[in-house]
Amino acid sequence: MHQAIKEASESGGVIGPPKFPSSFESGLRERLADAIECLLPLHDQCTSAIASIDQLLKRLADGRFILAVLGQFKSGKSTLLNALIGETVLPSAVLPATSIPTIVSWGESLRVRVVYNDDRPATMLTAGQTGDLAQCLSRFVTEAGNPRNHLGISQVEVFHPSSILKQGLVLVDTPGFGATLRHRMDATLNFLPQCDAAMFLVGIDPLITMDLEFLKKVRSKVRRLFFIINKSDFLGSQGREAAVCSLRTMLTEHVGLGGDTRIFCVSALEALGSRHLNDRAALTESGLPEVLEHVNAFLVRGKSVASRAAISLKAADVLDDAVLQLRLTIRCLQMPTEEVEARRALFDRQLEDIRRERTLAAELLARERTSLNEVLESLAEQMRHRGQAYLRGVAQAALAGLDPGKVGEILIRFALAAVIPDFFDHEMSEITADFSKRVAEASRHFQERANALIELVRKTAAGLFDVSYDAPESAGLPEETHDPFWINHDWTGSLKPVRPNMLDRILPSRNRLSRIEHRIAEQIDMLVARNVEILRWSTYLSFDEAFSRLDTSFDERLADTINATHGAITAALAKHKQVEQVAPEGISTLQRCAAQLIGIAAALRDASRCGTRNDAAGLHSHGAV
Repeated sequence: MHQAIKEASESGGVIGPPKFPSSFESGLRERLADAIECLLPLHDQCTSAIASIDQLLKRLADGRFILAVLGQFKSGKSTLLNALIGETVLPSAVLPATSIPTIVSWGESLRVRVVYNDDRPATMLTAGQTGDLAQCLSRFVTEAGNPRNHLGISQVEVFHPSSILKQGLVLVDTPGFGATLRHRMDATLNFLPQCDAAMFLVGIDPLITMDLEFLKKVRSKVRRLFFIINKSDFLGSQGREAAVCSLRTMLTEHVGLGGDTRIFCVSALEALGSRHLNDRAALTESGLPEVLEHVNAFLVRGKSVASRAAISLKAADVLDDAVLQLRLTIRCLQMPTEEVEARRALFDRQLEDIRRERTLAAELLARERTSLNEVLESLAEQMRHRGQAYLRGVAQAALAGLDPGKVGEILIRFALAAVIPDFFDHEMSEITADFSKRVAEASRHFQERANALIELVRKTAAGLFDVSYDAPESAGLPEETHDPFWINHDWTGSLKPVRPNMLDRILPSRNRLSRIEHRIAEQIDMLVARNVEILRWSTYLSFDEAFSRLDTSFDERLADTINATHGAITAALAKHKQVEQVAPEGISTLQRCAAQLIGIAAALRDASRCGTRNDAAGLHSHGAV
């Protein structure tokens, strides 16, 4: 019996994802709790450390795993997602859905959040029942309810109290694609780097339904990828084996994926029905429990291993910093007041040099922002030229062979509108990928400079007061997981009517066509300029906001480090002034606390290394991802 089904029988029939208890995770929580318990009596001196450990505890609890579901129109994506959730939440459109993704995450109650392309505030809707929710979603994400996305929606977010979502899984139903829906592919590709993994649905005859070029691009955008052959209930056991074999051969020979790529045979419709009826035997037959186990054991757990290791190292660094503050306090308590004040004055003078370095770092970051903006302008200008040449070619092709006297705006407008989303989505993918690498490199350099300057504060204080201090091992905790966001620009694709004037009517047809072509070219230039500016401005805002966050974070971290170091010295001076000589037992208490924190930090580092090895071995024993 599958673990998922076993748990269902033990929990009143609620079938959810399998759970793999981790001694690493439980041990990490205990050590973080021990650290806070040790720090609390020293609250005045260790406020920053307590807040940092508390935040790491929240990070440990809030870890999420974003899984995108890809597939052609009518491949059964929505049905499979409903089966994973356990209820019919997402509508299964008879017509192709609009290019609107649906992001499903955990919430205490059924809710929908609608995000728009423009600056309109998001709309929050509450659904009393699941059926109401599906009907509500149909108004936004289906072609019938929202034809050609006339509502101007960027994405729809669903919050649902499903047990599988409570484990931290976020499911993304991407727009289906097909022969007539190819412009959606680039929008999907642009979203994938935000995801931890992708699940690719194919038909029961993969050689017919697969788009190999699109799949190659998908492989380059997302690290973890696995496949589901849906509607496998139409095949016998031999048919399923043949389908898996043909798909695996194709993936190996034409896409370059390894022979250990995971492929599952599932009947999404059968799985959904069995979950509605709580039919455990039918659920097993549908193949869904194996997918659930894979998502949890190989994907979610694989990410959490790295996250827990990073949190462990970061916590150890926080405790090391707290130990430094305690050592400074102890050393200052052991010194004469006059000597402490003299060393503090020297520390303050050296801080002036550090603050000047901070100002220089800010100036360098500002110059980097200016330089990147110039690069962005250059990339935008190149795209303008490519766009003008491409769209003029489309217009010329539309005009070719037409009677000059009957040339009108409508045919050209339709021809341009048909190609603009595809062209600009592709351009956006290319430019943002290139520019993102430049921004990441600049951010890395600034972050290294910031870390070095913050370390200089600690080393300066440690050297002045003759206390030992070890630099942190970790390179910093990965960025916090942000809510996934779909980039879905509303590209401008219409021309003003091209009406012949009086002069056009009396000119020879060759001259008349030339004047019309000139007016169309002018409008194309304006259309390209507007669309390029949409992309340039949104890209600029994105990287400018990222740099602003870096700058602000640096200021906050530097201020916290200086304040904590100053605080330790000032607290010791205050105690000196209260009493002529600090009691030895007071110093002994601080020394015991420092020793405890050193022990916890060492345990965190050891657990991080051992836990990563053990969990990785556990994952490997289950098979390849």
